[in-house]
Amino acid sequence: MKKIVYIVMVSLFMFTACDNDLDQFPPNIASSDSLTDFTGVLNAAYFYQLGSVTPMAVMGDFRADNAFMFEPPFTEFDEYGPNLTAMEDQFFGPFYTALYRSILSSNNVIENSTDAGQIAEARFLRGLSYFKLVRVFGDVTVNLAASPSITDSNILPRVPAATVYDTVIIPDFEAAVAGLPATSSTGRATSLAAQGMLGKVYLQRGDFNNAASALGSVVNSAASAGHSLQEDFSTVFGVDNDLNPEIIFATQVSSSIVDEYGFSEFWSWSGGLDTKSLLPLDPDLVTAFDASPGDLRRDVTINTELMASPKFPQTGGPDHDWIELRLADVILMYAEALNETGSTSNALTELNKIRTRAGLDNSTASSQGEVRQAIQDERRLELAFEGQRWFDLVRTGTVDAEMGQTIDSRFHLFPIPISEVLASFDVITQNPGY
Repeated sequence: MKKIVYIVMVSLFMFTACDNDLDQFPPNIASSDSLTDFTGVLNAAYFYQLGSVTPMAVMGDFRADNAFMFEPPFTEFDEYGPNLTAMEDQFFGPFYTALYRSILSSNNVIENSTDAGQIAEARFLRGLSYFKLVRVFGDVTVNLAASPSITDSNILPRVPAATVYDTVIIPDFEAAVAGLPATSSTGRATSLAAQGMLGKVYLQRGDFNNAASALGSVVNSAASAGHSLQEDFSTVFGVDNDLNPEIIFATQVSSSIVDEYGFSEFWSWSGGLDTKSLLPLDPDLVTAFDASPGDLRRDVTINTELMASPKFPQTGGPDHDWIELRLADVILMYAEALNETGSTSNALTELNKIRTRAGLDNSTASSQGEVRQAIQDERRLELAFEGQRWFDLVRTGTVDAEMGQTIDSRFHLFPIPISEVLASFDVITQNPGY
């Protein structure tokens, strides 16, 4: 399938290295005040999301109880101490850089384009970028200018995550909901994707009433926008199934486009193709599937002979899109929000949609607490190796219970790239514990 317009114009908007990743501006063929067509700049904002994909996948599953690292110092992912900073070059640095580059391109469109549709797409991508950043790092630096004036005496400090949610992420997704079309034949951002991400943000913050409203809107309007659960779980994945009706938004990947992340990609890590973790499958995930006999997702998700995941097949792997949001995820989030607002029976109805597709009987959970656990268990099996697990554990406050050990809460977040701390002369501070 042809990939989204990262096209030739992308190369015109590559950034050059500067003092830090906030102090960069694309060396355009024309300055932003003389441009009239910002299509290329918007394409760059999409393109830079590629650099966040594999780091997010590794942080979401290898930090949690779905996958292991075996080669030091990568084993630090499973040791929950201060030495995770050694992973900067391969994970946190590329992740940080890519998202701030996407933000700068988005800012350029928002500030200078006269095309309302482009501006709405840019606000979606900026909201998505900041959402990823705060989930990984907590407090982050906020820049909303196309060409920030940053000097050694004017470096932007980190802003509390709550403020970033209130002043950037939520307003950006709300603007995207209002300004984007309901559907897209090319996989670009849509109002449904923005609404789903807005619901995910509210759930992240524990605002269950607003989460239920936003997510319920997505579930109820999905069919009219052309979205539905795939009948066969296996057909959600694989390069031939990119942009299938279950996918609400994906970062599109093409082997013909070289992105900034120069290491093994997400499909290699989950498939045990990187020597740092040749047997990545955590036996605890195998046990979780053993407790779900007859689950049709098992063979799609885990291979107990290779102790790896075939979810993103090696064949066509370099062209496999990264799923940012799919309908099953939204349905399970909606179930969680309903349950937390006291609509437990309705939550079970949503939960059982996912169980039915997996070939399982309806859940026997009944109390709010039982349903809460059932939803969390279902999310693990449904979304394994999709970069969700660690962030779900942190969000729900269940890290210790699910990981079977007491983990210092300082290590629920990941370290700010040391290069950024040093380049800012410590104005950008490191997360406690690192």
